[in-house]
This record gives sequence, structure tokens and C-alpha cells, in this order.
Amino acid sequence: MTKHTAVYVVIGIALALLICCGPADMDTSTADMRRGKTDWSDGLEAYQATWPDKFGIGRQADQSFIAKWDIDVRPDGKGLPKGEGSVKDGAVVYRRKCASCHGANGYEGPEDKLVTDSSGTNTIGNYWPYATTIFDYVRRAMPFNAPGSLTDQEVYDITAYLLYLNGIIKEEYKITATTLPQIEMPAKKRFVPDDRRGGSEIK
Repeated sequence: MTKHTAVYVVIGIALALLICCGPADMDTSTADMRRGKTDWSDGLEAYQATWPDKFGIGRQADQSFIAKWDIDVRPDGKGLPKGEGSVKDGAVVYRRKCASCHGANGYEGPEDKLVTDSSGTNTIGNYWPYATTIFDYVRRAMPFNAPGSLTDQEVYDITAYLLYLNGIIKEEYKITATTLPQIEMPAKKRFVPDDRRGGSEIK
């Protein structure tokens, strides 16, 4: 028997089984599905009835554990820790932990530009609407090889330095939980509240 002949035989057997057995089985299955009752759903319901209240996986999250993750910072400054950052100290931290990815001046790369240059690429300086976002993002996501490893002091200093490089604050300006939310970012006017209601009110 050749390979082609064997294939035809297998197809023939399959068709015969489908003709002899298929319709009745298919009709029964369809009827069950229409009634919403199938063997697997009945079995699942029975299994779910035996589920315990707890599966014994993981552990209770205490306040100290939650505090490590509850670090978001709002535009109004809520969530900022105590501290004070300076441009001078920020330059030192930046060179040590940021420059290898973002360049000596914040725009040479190889990673994203942080400082506005002649290319007009969206950066912290010309696109981000809130200064507090810099602190929030740097603290939770940087540096790339060790996100979350920076101290709050380092983050304050880096934030001050990045704002300075973008021409938003002067070198002597001190960044704190009070002063950072007060900084008016150049791009804030590019963002408007989404107050659409439908119809002609849509902007």
C-alpha cells in the first residue's frame, strides 16, 4: 500500500464514522449547550462547591509590606516623602547612575532623551505636565538595571538636576515636598481636563 492510498483509507474511515455516529452525537451536544448544561459545567460547579475559603497561598500583607508599594505621587504632591534635593548634588548622582543610559547632558542617549534639544523630541522639559511625575517615575523605575534602588534623597537630587537641565529651575533652587508641586511645567498648558459629555461639547 502506498502512502497516498493509506491517506485515502484513513479519510474514508473518518468520513464513515462521521456519517454513522456524528449527527446523533452532535444533536445531543447542541441541545445540552442550548440548555446551558454540559458535563464539564456540572462538574465545575460541583468542584467549586468544595473550594475552601482560603487556599493557603501567599501571606497576609501587613502595613509595612503595603507601604513599600504604596509610593505613588500625585500632581498636588501628595505622596512625596520628606527631603530636599539640590541641583549640585543631583549632578553627582546623575553622572554616577544615569549618564550611561541618557548621556552626559541628558540627550545623547542611547536611551530616551531627558532634556530638550534642537530635535524637538518629547522630553521631560517640553512634554511632561507635572514636575512631581519626575520624582514618581524615577523613584519607581530607575535606574534601568536596578529599579527602585535609589534613596528618596537621590531621587530628590536627580529631580532637581533634571529640572535644571531643562531650564525650568535655577541652580540654587531647592526641591522639597512643598516646592516641587508648585513648579509650573512648560507643557502643562498642552493638557486639558477631559470634560467631554458627548455631542457638540466634545473638543
